[in-house]
Amino acid sequence: MDITQLSQTAVTPPNAGMAGATAQISSDFETFLKMLTAQMQYQDPLNPIDSTDYATQLATFSGVEQAVLTNDLLRSLSSQMTTGGLVEMAALVGKEVRTEGPAYFNGQPMTLLATRTVAADSAELVVRNAAGDEVQRQAVPPGAETVQWAGVGPNGTPMPAGVYQFEIQSKSNGQVIAQNPVATYNTVNEVRIEGGVTMLVMTGGITVASDQVTALRDADS
Repeated sequence: MDITQLSQTAVTPPNAGMAGATAQISSDFETFLKMLTAQMQYQDPLNPIDSTDYATQLATFSGVEQAVLTNDLLRSLSSQMTTGGLVEMAALVGKEVRTEGPAYFNGQPMTLLATRTVAADSAELVVRNAAGDEVQRQAVPPGAETVQWAGVGPNGTPMPAGVYQFEIQSKSNGQVIAQNPVATYNTVNEVRIEGGVTMLVMTGGITVASDQVTALRDADS
């Protein structure tokens, strides 16, 4: 195998920090020089290697070295930017954010942001528990932008606290023509990064990506 190929194989970008990369390159460069010296020592005197080949090998190793250091620097900058974004998003902890999806019911009436299809002549709010089982339906007044859900059964007994799912079913002549998600406000308890994405962990363990937030308000609003 050509010495250049050996040097490129030896200098694989590490997963450690800049210090680790520098130490690795230093070690590989010493190995590279030993191999280069051996190549010069044991070359065929009747057919010596052209000096241009040596220069090419040195230039190749230098290019690999710079690529390793550049990759590690970019990795470090990316980590700093992610951490900085996380610190900024931490200001959301304790706030209420509006998202479409499940919401936590704590026993108090909830205000839901309804969306119904214009062509519908009637609509219903469908409520499901965390398991996806339907637990209640109630009519949505025409043109209503919000729906109050009391969270009580037919006999007035409060439903258990927990995570519930909501949707608006729009109907025309008794047939469902659209099923639209409902937006709700939930309190943010934690901000964390998962797979490079900033995630908000809300009451009840509900998790959504930060880019799914459409509004923000104080928790006492």
